Amino acid sequence: MSDMIVADLVDLDLSAETKEAAVRALAARMVSLGRVTDLEGLVSDVAAREAQLPTGLEGGIGIPHCRTEHITEPTLAFGRSAAGIDFGAADGPADLVFLIAAPTGADDAHLTILSSLARQLTNTGFTAALRTADTPEQAAALIRGDEPARAAAPARAAAPAEVADTGAADTEDAAGGAGPADDADGRPFRVVAVTSCPTGIAHTYMAAESLENAGREAGVEVVVETQGSAGFVRLDPAVIAAADGVILAHDVPVRDKDRFAGKPTVDVGVKAAINRPAELIADVRGKAERGEVIVAAVPGASGTPVERAGEPGEGYGTKLRKWLMSGVSYMVPFVAAGGLLIALGFAIGGYKINKAPSVMDHFVWTQSDSWAALLFQIGGTAFGFLVPVLAGYIAYGMADRPGLVPGFVGGSIALTVNAGFLGGLAAGLIAGGVVIAIQKIDIPAALRGIMPVVVIPLISSAVVGFLMFVVIGKPIASAQKGMTDWLNGLSGTNAVLLGALLGLMMCFDLGGPVNKVAYTFATAGIAVSAPSDSAMKIMAAVMAAGMVPPLAMALATTVRGKLFTETERENGKAAWVLGASFISEGAIPFAAADPLRVIPSSMLGGAITGALSMAFGATLRAPHGGIFVVPLIGNPFLYLIAVAAGVCVTAALVVVLKGLPGPNPAPAAAAAGDTAPTAADGEKETDRADANGTEDLDDTKQSATA
Repeated sequence: MSDMIVADLVDLDLSAETKEAAVRALAARMVSLGRVTDLEGLVSDVAAREAQLPTGLEGGIGIPHCRTEHITEPTLAFGRSAAGIDFGAADGPADLVFLIAAPTGADDAHLTILSSLARQLTNTGFTAALRTADTPEQAAALIRGDEPARAAAPARAAAPAEVADTGAADTEDAAGGAGPADDADGRPFRVVAVTSCPTGIAHTYMAAESLENAGREAGVEVVVETQGSAGFVRLDPAVIAAADGVILAHDVPVRDKDRFAGKPTVDVGVKAAINRPAELIADVRGKAERGEVIVAAVPGASGTPVERAGEPGEGYGTKLRKWLMSGVSYMVPFVAAGGLLIALGFAIGGYKINKAPSVMDHFVWTQSDSWAALLFQIGGTAFGFLVPVLAGYIAYGMADRPGLVPGFVGGSIALTVNAGFLGGLAAGLIAGGVVIAIQKIDIPAALRGIMPVVVIPLISSAVVGFLMFVVIGKPIASAQKGMTDWLNGLSGTNAVLLGALLGLMMCFDLGGPVNKVAYTFATAGIAVSAPSDSAMKIMAAVMAAGMVPPLAMALATTVRGKLFTETERENGKAAWVLGASFISEGAIPFAAADPLRVIPSSMLGGAITGALSMAFGATLRAPHGGIFVVPLIGNPFLYLIAVAAGVCVTAALVVVLKGLPGPNPAPAAAAAGDTAPTAADGEKETDRADANGTEDLDDTKQSATA
């Protein structure tokens, strides 16, 4: 951490009154050292992270942080506030503020900074030394570790980072006795957890933070493995062995789930960990007391690959949803990258660029058409992976790595026979099923070594290939063509109704399964070199509707701020940027705190926007980008009018509903001290899903796969 913080990055008299002002003041110090390329961009990225979940920690600490393209190297700035600044912690404002920023590609560096700082913050001597530091040089040396702080007895259970660092070491309460969550031997109850969501960006880490915070409040040691977009660091086997229980909060299959066999386990959707972490910790303690455990997997036993996607006894409807979500989550980056590259190719070279010869045969460095052709052909290559990746990772979700080969082969065949996305879905499910069936066969011990490398890939690929080429490929291709012809024939009232339906779906669960069905339906239509006009209209309607909820919440907090808590008003500022970027996480805090008003209002606004977009004939070739791809939109002025109409309707309805007599979460929160209405606050009504899926929606809040 030697280069990450220096004396010039320390402000011992931070005068800011709000967290936005504090972030700006500390970011300005980073600018003065030449580490920031765009101050406003950095501040916006930090605000976007704050909108997902407040970064205040108990004990007077705030850790605003982000990954951003506007900084050149991982950097940490520190500020000390005499008055305190509200960062959303339950115990009050923060007087110690750490601003952490890392380059977008430096995921490991970002996580290393956070974990290193978290380990130091568990030492009360360290925080006390920072509160009494006389000079910026002294504070910077303390944070870097150059000047050791006086050790202090911990007043609570070790923080997750500390537990991960010390393995199974026992930690006792400072008073020497067992706390409320302590076991009979005097040590705290220990939980290991895994969090993951289809995109691994927002909810994975939001769930981890909620579990860790709830664990600290309950005196329970919680160590979380986040299987997110930055990859994951596997839990130490010693930590797992020492754990008393396991929490799996996921909407895609947990990798290497068999590690937790024999432990009391709570298996839920990622949204449940955000909304009710304390309840999950209590549930796993109850299972531990009753002796309920996951039975260890036996090689060749029936159901073992299926169990990797959820608990035994889970319904096949839920498992099917998880398998499909697994495929979609891996496909999304190909959709975004390929779609934007193709759209840029069209923007630079015109709509005839798809007729350009290969850039391998003809490329002139000084001609814009050559660059347009290059972008278009790279994007087309990326799009060529969509169906194979979808099929391959559906099979992976069902059968783990043995399913990848037959899944990719089946997906490629689906493209060959023109079966499209429907063929990819079928190929993935068939491939996973074939591998599961093969794994159930009792194989002689002498052959088991070659099963995963030779036998399973060979047999499963042959079976899937036969079925796709000879049996079901042609019927699926006919169904795909029929759906395409139906879309191409949509006009008038039918098109408007379809737009309204897609708008409702996009705003129904703000990134959950219903939202993803609508988004995947739209991207499937433009995932060709020459998409039809109807397909581009559908893509435009879907993106427009997805922008409505965060923009509407931002507008509502602006025009009638008194109806919202202070933290919601601050979240509303970030929601302007998130909504404009087609990132619907900006609406999460509002929907979580007041679902019965926010969600129906969002659905109505989304339906209006989707219907108007279709009625205006707006088209879009890019699968993502929000207002930043307006130049690529057909009829852009009317398109923006459609978005504005939905935003105004939703904002007006939310304001009216909040103004009606009756309980309102915002005043209640204000009366309680205006603490942060995070996704964990008061919202069991919209927590309709867990990974057992018997109740429905796993609200993985993510915008159009942002």
